[in-house]
Amino acid sequence: MRISIDTGVCIGAGQCALTAPEVFTQDDDGFSELMPGREDGAGSALVREAARACPVSAISVSARET
Repeated sequence: MRISIDTGVCIGAGQCALTAPEVFTQDDDGFSELMPGREDGAGSALVREAARACPVSAISVSARET
């Protein structure tokens, strides 16, 4: 699984960090970012829920290409 955050769209609502705090955090300005080493998301259902919870759809989750 590959996780992407469109930083140009993110408004810093923080729903991702609340839903999947082991994968998402917020930077000093309050915008979403991935926790170090969590780019693959480990297949967590909470990551998909965090993407759905984003009010501006700034998070995308896709299958990792082999």
